[in-house]
Amino acid sequence: MKDRPADIDDMRIVHSALRRDLERVRIVASDPELLTEARRQAIGEHVVWLMHTLHRHHHGEDEHVWPEIRRRDPAAGALLDQMDADHRSIAQPMRDVEDAGDPFGAGTMPASELLDRLARLQAVLLPHLAREEQEMMPVVAKLLSYDEWHDLGHRAFVRGKPLMHLAMEGHWVLDNATPEDRARIITVLPAAPRFVLLHLLGGPYAKRRESLWSNTPAAALPPLPLEDSR
Repeated sequence: MKDRPADIDDMRIVHSALRRDLERVRIVASDPELLTEARRQAIGEHVVWLMHTLHRHHHGEDEHVWPEIRRRDPAAGALLDQMDADHRSIAQPMRDVEDAGDPFGAGTMPASELLDRLARLQAVLLPHLAREEQEMMPVVAKLLSYDEWHDLGHRAFVRGKPLMHLAMEGHWVLDNATPEDRARIITVLPAAPRFVLLHLLGGPYAKRRESLWSNTPAAALPPLPLEDSR
């Protein structure tokens, strides 16, 4: 594997899960008949979790991935500067959505306000995800081997996270994923979080999923690849 280029599919898979759940929130929050008190509370908690997950993802890129690419290829500087600028432009809309979670869940914020904040986030986030997949990740694949990207990704996105969090995040990524994408994510996980993912936490994630999406069109929504999110 040392001579193989970096397998950048993992970034597409994670991005597709994020696009899926942002769309799920929009679907359910847009329909008053679906917003029971319990579902409203679950969505409020979930958008906070989504924003925390996105923040950690960006932090891993900022602290580990982008500096390594800049070191290896100074010619990629302009694109990396754009990645940094994208993250700065996304930061406030992320905070706005996160700050909406508690009041929305408590019923003190109307769904229209959450939806407005979600739309403002998607307006800057979705183009960034597209630029990262179409422009930045091919640079990563050119510069890093399979093993180098695996090690860098572990430092950026895995190391330091509690096993239970990694397993919950894994179930979230795999929700309605294709068999190929499921196999890809399970294969790259280290042994301990892979065991937790496969043998634990399936129940807790299923319970969370049911409280959020059961008996709604959102339940069947698959991860959204780039071409399905425009």
